[in-house]
Amino acid sequence: MTKGGACKIYDGKSFQAVGELRFEDDADNVRYDETSQKIYVGFGSGGIAIVNAPDGKQVGSIKLSAHPEAFQLEKKGNRIFVNVPNSRHVAVVDRDKSEVVASWKTDLAFANFPMALDEADHRLFVGCRLPSKLVVLSTDSGDVIAKTDISGDCDDLFYDTKRQRVYAICGAGKIDVIDQIDPNTYRVSTTIGTADGARTGLFVPERDVLFVAVPHRGSQQAEVRCYQID
Repeated sequence: MTKGGACKIYDGKSFQAVGELRFEDDADNVRYDETSQKIYVGFGSGGIAIVNAPDGKQVGSIKLSAHPEAFQLEKKGNRIFVNVPNSRHVAVVDRDKSEVVASWKTDLAFANFPMALDEADHRLFVGCRLPSKLVVLSTDSGDVIAKTDISGDCDDLFYDTKRQRVYAICGAGKIDVIDQIDPNTYRVSTTIGTADGARTGLFVPERDVLFVAVPHRGSQQAEVRCYQID
C-alpha cells in the first residue's frame, strides 16, 4: 500500500486479513522466494524489507540509494535485480549478504520502472520511459545487449518462456509483443490497442492469459481485460 507504507497479509483460502507490516511511505513491489520462504517488499526512499512468510515478521532490510520500483529474484542464484529510477541504474543485490554488490547502467535510457527476467538465457529486460525503450542487459556482465523502441509509459513487463516473447504493457494504450529472435536480438512483432492509462497487468503462464487493468477516466469505465495468448 503506497499511502502509509502498509503491507497487508491475507489468508489465501479465506481472504481474511492475518497481519500487517508498516514501513516508510510508498510500499510498492512485492516478490516471494519460495525456497527460503521470504517475502521482499520495496518501500520508502530506498529500501527492500525482508519478511519471513510463515509468521509475517520482518527479519531484515536492504538499503538502496533511492526508491525501488520493479525487481526480480533469481531462482537459481542469490541475486535480486532492482530498478532504481531516481539513481538511473539497476541495483544488483546479494540476498545472502542483504547488500548491493553492483549497479548497472541502461545506456542513456532512463525512468526504468518495469522489469522481467529470462534466467535461462541470462537476460534482464528493463522498460524505460525516457525515451521509450526496452533495454536488454546481460545478467553475467551487466552489459547492454540490445535496445528496442516500445510504446510510451511502460509500467509492466512479462517474459513468456514458452513462446520466447516479452509483453510490454504501456499507459499509452498499447501492449507491445516483442519477439526474442535469439538472446541478443529482439523485434516488436505486434502492438495491441488497449485503453488510455492501462499500464498495470499480470501474465499467468499456466493459463496463457494476460490480464490488463483499465482505469476509470472520463467516460472510460474501470475494468480488467483478459487477453488469451496464442
